[in-house]
Amino acid sequence: METKKSLLITAIAVAAFVIIESCSKSSNGYNNTTPPPPAAPTGIAVSTSATLGSYLTDNQNHALYFFANDANGQDSCTGGCATIWPPFNIAQLTAGNLGAGLNLSDFGTITSAEEGKQLTYKGWPLYTYAPASNGVNMPEAAGLTSGDGIGTVFFVAKPDYTIMLANVQLVGLDGKNYTSTYTEGVGKSSYFTTATGITLYTFSKDSANHNKFTKSDFSNNTVFPIYDTSSIVVPSTLSKTDFGTIQVFGQTQLTYKGWPLYNYGQDSTKRGLNKAVSFPVPGIWPVAVQGVTPAPTP
Repeated sequence: METKKSLLITAIAVAAFVIIESCSKSSNGYNNTTPPPPAAPTGIAVSTSATLGSYLTDNQNHALYFFANDANGQDSCTGGCATIWPPFNIAQLTAGNLGAGLNLSDFGTITSAEEGKQLTYKGWPLYTYAPASNGVNMPEAAGLTSGDGIGTVFFVAKPDYTIMLANVQLVGLDGKNYTSTYTEGVGKSSYFTTATGITLYTFSKDSANHNKFTKSDFSNNTVFPIYDTSSIVVPSTLSKTDFGTIQVFGQTQLTYKGWPLYNYGQDSTKRGLNKAVSFPVPGIWPVAVQGVTPAPTP
C-alpha cells in the first residue's frame, strides 16, 4: 500500500513539473504555438521579377526600396513614414554576404534618425516595406514588391537603374528656392537623376533629338556634360519607350521625349544639387521631368 502511495506522489510531481516547464517555455515565446521571431537578415541578394527585372532583396528575399526624397543621400523618412518604411541595415556587410553581381564598393552607411545605422546602395538609403494590416504594421512577405511605385516616390532598389527620380526642393546657383514653374518659392519638385542621384537637365533651345549646345570638340562639355549612356533602366512609373539615344560627335547621349539629357558641371557630381535651374536665368536649363512636352521638331 505504501509503495502505491509513493508511486502516485511521484507521478503527480512529474506531471506538475511538465506543466510548469511548459508554461515557462510559453512565457518565453518558444513553445509550439509561438515560434521564435525570424533571424535578422545577414546578406543582400538580387531577385528577378517579370515586370520589374532585377532588384535588391535581403537574403530572406524581402524587397529593398529607394525613396525619391532621399536624393541628397540622407534618410528623410522619419516618424510615421519610418513605421511603414523601416530603415534597413546589416551590421557587418562583407563581400562574402553579397549576391552575384553586387559590389561591396556600392554600399555604404548613414546615420538614420530612427534606427541608428542605415545601409545605402549607390548613395540611396535602403528601406523595407511594412504596410498596416488591421492597425498593425507587418513586414511585406518574401517575394513581394507591393511597395514599388507607392506615392511615385518609393521604388524597388534596382542594381542597374540608369534613371532614378528625385523629389526635392530646387535651389538655383543664385541660392534661391524655386518651384517647378521656375518662380521663386518653396516646394518639392520631382525630376530625373542618374543612378547615383546626379540631377539631369534639358536645354530649352534644343529640338527633337538635336543637341544644340555641345561643341564638336567638346570644349564646353564640362559646363553641361552630356549624359553618355545607351542603357535605359527606369523606375516603374516611367515609360521606357519615352527614352532614346542620339549620337553627338561620336558619343552617345540619352534623350527623353526627344530632349537630350545633360548634367551640370557646377553641381560637381554631388547628388541632390540642382543649381542649373537658375542659370543663366530660370527656365533655360530646366530639370528633366516626366510631364515635359515632347521636344519640338527641328
